[in-house]
Amino acid sequence: MNVIAAATTTSTGEAVQFWILGTVAVIGAFSTILLKKSVHSALALAGTMVVLAVFYLANGAYFLGIVQIIVYTGAIMMLFLFVVMLVGVTAADSLKETLKGQRWLAVACGLGFGILLIGGIGNASLSSFNGLGAANALHGGNVEGLANLIFTKYVFAFEITGALLITATVGAMVLTHRERTERAKTQREMSEERVRGKHLPPLPAPGVYARHNAVDIAGLLPDGTPSELTVMKTLRDRGQIRDVSQEALADLKALEQRSGERLGREDADAVARGANPASAAENSEAAK
Repeated sequence: MNVIAAATTTSTGEAVQFWILGTVAVIGAFSTILLKKSVHSALALAGTMVVLAVFYLANGAYFLGIVQIIVYTGAIMMLFLFVVMLVGVTAADSLKETLKGQRWLAVACGLGFGILLIGGIGNASLSSFNGLGAANALHGGNVEGLANLIFTKYVFAFEITGALLITATVGAMVLTHRERTERAKTQREMSEERVRGKHLPPLPAPGVYARHNAVDIAGLLPDGTPSELTVMKTLRDRGQIRDVSQEALADLKALEQRSGERLGREDADAVARGANPASAAENSEAAK
């Protein structure tokens, strides 16, 4: 009776842990789908995955807890986060619907998954079960018990999942592979073409003299004009170049004006004339 009571009751510490971490997990899940920036959504999802790992470890599922942290949170989510930060996906890009009806399809899939999850939890709570402790003790531990199920009872489903992942990997390689239609150029030929070209030195990196480092934002030259040479040729051909030169010039002008105001009114006028030589020339023409 004591074993049954211990398996069916929840201690105070477990209850406090569940309500605190459960609230954090729900907030992180809602933040993942409600935040506008992809980087913030990825960070919220990573926090939710860490909370799930704590739940696994607290309930004795040590293998799932470690895998949740190392594989999903530490590898997959961090890789996704670094890719988003490198590419520089904006809120406008993430909210743009490229496939018609994909949002309604996602809502339908989410509702279906929720119904299946509720049905599974309800079935587990209404029927009798041995508990995780008994299942771990049957084969000598959590990892041993999980290995026994994977390689005996669910070995066919495990092999099908592996074949599916391999097929997806090969398909991604085939879709991204490009057959070479011309002869590969030698280093001498590339050097000669570079010397004969219009731009001899190396191309500047994207985001030079700017506050952005995204690959689709052209770097600004010292005079404030954007240089399309800083953006890769593919984006230039597609016309996917964002121009932030006006914003940068406006910020620079405001900064010079504030610094001039601190120096004094006359210095501020001098700085303003230096920042906008065209207006100074117009004023001199009007004075004449």
